[in-house]
Amino acid sequence: MRPDTPAENVDHTAEAARLERTADLYPEDAEALLLRAAAHRELSGDRPSATALYDRLLTSAQELDDPYLVRALKASNLWEYGHEAEARAIIDGIRTASPRDPAPWVIVAESLESHDELEQAHETFTQAVRLLLADGTEPPRATHPLLFGRHRVRRMLGAAHDEWDALADTVHTLPITLDELHDPKRVWSLGSENPAELEAEIIRLRAELGAYREALSRPFPVAVLHWPAGELTELLSAYPTLAEEYPSHGDHLSAIEGALRELASSGTPNLGIVTGTVPSYEAFAASELASPSDATLLPQYATTLAARGRAVAWPPERSAACWCGSGQPYGECHGA
Repeated sequence: MRPDTPAENVDHTAEAARLERTADLYPEDAEALLLRAAAHRELSGDRPSATALYDRLLTSAQELDDPYLVRALKASNLWEYGHEAEARAIIDGIRTASPRDPAPWVIVAESLESHDELEQAHETFTQAVRLLLADGTEPPRATHPLLFGRHRVRRMLGAAHDEWDALADTVHTLPITLDELHDPKRVWSLGSENPAELEAEIIRLRAELGAYREALSRPFPVAVLHWPAGELTELLSAYPTLAEEYPSHGDHLSAIEGALRELASSGTPNLGIVTGTVPSYEAFAASELASPSDATLLPQYATTLAARGRAVAWPPERSAACWCGSGQPYGECHGA
């Protein structure tokens, strides 16, 4: 979602321009593409251009998948180049609207935190946790940054552990505890002349940076192509030679889950699923000057969809709807 590659290794301005051109070609994917372009604009230091991209999305006639995420990113960006009042107004609006997606909450709370508004950041994290987490249920993976952020802010405020902090400890998987990672006194260790203390702090910082990048960096996933039943029927009717790739819809779904599990067991990270449509596939084939009946186009098509931000992360939460579209929880369907 938000690239974290250092500016010296990437031409962020050129990458943003490329993404903006791609968004012009694929308006249905403009939201994902322009959000990445805006992140590159921010990393290049051109924050006004990033704001212009957020405004372009918010004023578009096309309905956004996550308008509150766009507003949150805009607020965070505005505050970074001196538009504090406008940023605060947007943050207040998001808190009042109470979106059900964790991402906007994380962004606005961390924006408050980064500007030393610790009490407001704590209130925002707490409001989100109470809204999105039900008592007695396992917190979804997307809500973990809320728990971790709240824990971090409470440590800086000197607050005692509560039940949400305990829950954050249970979902934290790094070898260094949250209390160590979020210890306000750690900053003093960086000025120590003791090599052992410095080495210990470097280990902590690496662990924290790894968790931060895992939460915020979203490289293209290794994506497997999924055809809904109706689309697969239409595809095979138009291009019967592809039946060798897809003997039946049930076999197709089983092959997807099997392939993803095999990739996961081999250590491949960042797996995802992209859903194809016949018109989109035909348009892709035409752009490649190839026939849609050419089976070698299928993995290229999947990669193109992933690059356009169309991939859904795999595996889903066990309680979330299965990726196959059955309506059953993943844990009772293909995740069984």
